[in-house]
Amino acid sequence: MEFLVLGALETRHSGEPVRVRGMRQQKLLALLLLHANRVVPVDVLVDELWEDPPTSARPQVHNAIRDLRRILSADEETSLVTMDVGYRLVVPDDAVDAHRFTARVRAARTAEYEGRCADAIRSLQSAVDLWRGEAFAGIQCPSVASAAVKLNEQRLTALEDLMALRLRIGETSSLVGELRALLAQFPLRDSLRGSLMLALYRSGRQADALAVYDEGRRFLADTLGLEPSSRLRTLHAEILADSPVARGQTPADEAVRALVGSARSTTGLPPSGRAPAADTGVPLPHAAVRASHPAGRNDLPHDLPDFTGRETELTTLLGLAGQEHGTTPLVITVDGMGGVGKTALAVRVAHRVTDRYPDGQYYVALHGHRADRPPLPPEQALAALLQAAGVPPEAHPRTLEERSALWRSRLVGRRCLLVLDDAVGTAQVAPLLPGTGGSLVLVTSRRKLTALDGAVPQWLDVLPPADAAALFTRIVGERRAAREPDQVARAVELCGHLPLAVRIAACRLRGRPAWRIADLVDRLAGAARRARFLQTADRDVMSVLRASFRHLDPALRRFSRLISRHPAPVCDVDEAAALTGLPVGDVEHHFDVLLEHNLVREEAPARFLLHTLLRDCARDLRAGDAGGEQADGTHGHAAVEHERARWAGVGAAQPGRVPAPPTPESAVSAPPPAAVTV
Repeated sequence: MEFLVLGALETRHSGEPVRVRGMRQQKLLALLLLHANRVVPVDVLVDELWEDPPTSARPQVHNAIRDLRRILSADEETSLVTMDVGYRLVVPDDAVDAHRFTARVRAARTAEYEGRCADAIRSLQSAVDLWRGEAFAGIQCPSVASAAVKLNEQRLTALEDLMALRLRIGETSSLVGELRALLAQFPLRDSLRGSLMLALYRSGRQADALAVYDEGRRFLADTLGLEPSSRLRTLHAEILADSPVARGQTPADEAVRALVGSARSTTGLPPSGRAPAADTGVPLPHAAVRASHPAGRNDLPHDLPDFTGRETELTTLLGLAGQEHGTTPLVITVDGMGGVGKTALAVRVAHRVTDRYPDGQYYVALHGHRADRPPLPPEQALAALLQAAGVPPEAHPRTLEERSALWRSRLVGRRCLLVLDDAVGTAQVAPLLPGTGGSLVLVTSRRKLTALDGAVPQWLDVLPPADAAALFTRIVGERRAAREPDQVARAVELCGHLPLAVRIAACRLRGRPAWRIADLVDRLAGAARRARFLQTADRDVMSVLRASFRHLDPALRRFSRLISRHPAPVCDVDEAAALTGLPVGDVEHHFDVLLEHNLVREEAPARFLLHTLLRDCARDLRAGDAGGEQADGTHGHAAVEHERARWAGVGAAQPGRVPAPPTPESAVSAPPPAAVTV
């Protein structure tokens, strides 16, 4: 009897098909074939056949076994044996096409190693000819599906090796059509793309070969945000240079060998020139992956030379990073409003502790709050990490769960450092985390990632006035700052002591040597002029802050607009309810969400502060929301006037306690004397 699993499951006897009735019997046969000549416990069969097993599951398995035994009884060499705990399907190895496939691939490896290239090609061709479609097609149960993935990967690797060997013996034009068809099915396989480039080039079609590379580069960039592998880039350069390797004029044909070796290093198969090893049947063996891990890789951005302040936070984070982590990775989250310097702090910490994490330092920009692009999906982030860790794109699993598992396996037993910059939320970060101890992860986000289990939070406020002035002075120069110290203090105050705003203002002043610092202060004094001034060709404070509101729903954006009109920098829940016309419970919920997004700061229970520049930005949200002005309604304007009058009355009754009644412009823009720096 013959069993065919390299396609839809089929059973044949003396060349004639044998019908196995019912999907349950087919699944049962597939499971027994998967563990041929080994005992499969009844409990395992039950778990595989049912997601929620009925009470009659075991009797149903026994009945299905009885039906299968009746079908198999026609062949003397095949038997279904009942054991104490389960069943064993006894079959000759060559009765299953998957076993014949494995044997022929192994024979091809041996022939190639011994220099019998023609024999290797014949063995590989006969191996791939056994396939009729996807392995175990139509059989849906967990372990069979997993085995199908491994078998399909082995088939693809055999096809890649077959194409490369045919190239080696001089086939070119005859391969182009086959390679194009395969590449259309598997566009991420470097080996197929490289073989097609070589086949075209050696057929005198250099432009077409280069076009194939360019198509692959664009496809990788669009789908995964990656560049082609180093091997493919090298081949591209050799074709451009018309090198002997690209022309196939070297005895060993290094171009083909390099590409084939790349594919085999991720499938457990030996590259050409090494003795063949036993076929493990596993497409991504962890041992092979770890062996190719590029030790000491450092992807960190440069550390800022004028980094200023943050001594307390640095001491805390460096102390944490210097501790032993035990069996779990150390995850530190750095959160704060946009432009507050989270990335600068995380990168500085990372550079200070690289010696403690010698197995690699990785950086991924997650683009959680970019105005010009959506957040990076975790699948693409994992693709970038896996490629940086030495896994070529064609070896990346397709699903998020499989990529995450492979990434975790890469870090087992290693001390690595990972900076995940600008996360939008926990769901984006969790799949990227190591699974074992020894590694450090620094996550920056504008949100408080409270749902990230086990993470140590570090909230980052704006700079203290002295540190903000020191940063300003380092950029514009001490002599210039020393001439107008009061104006330095006023300039950084108008920037809300926000590092990004201070940096942009100081850099713009540095480029205007004819200006006094007082001229800069004049440009920063009004909300509209301040917004225009705090931007350069590549940095814009208002754009950075507006991106923080992008993830809020319309109700929260409207709420932010209305509270930005409050005459004072601090607004309590009752005052916000009066301004917005919302119930106190809704106001408390809105403040909770804004606090999570670091768009307000809680000064005291139920009292919240909105940073000066965030007030500017929130007030300007009306321009981007259709009907926003009308939606605020008469109630909002009346409530603002009421609050302004109330604050004026308090000021008259208790001189010195509150600022003077604000004007419409200063009420929403100008920083109050004491509270603006938060």
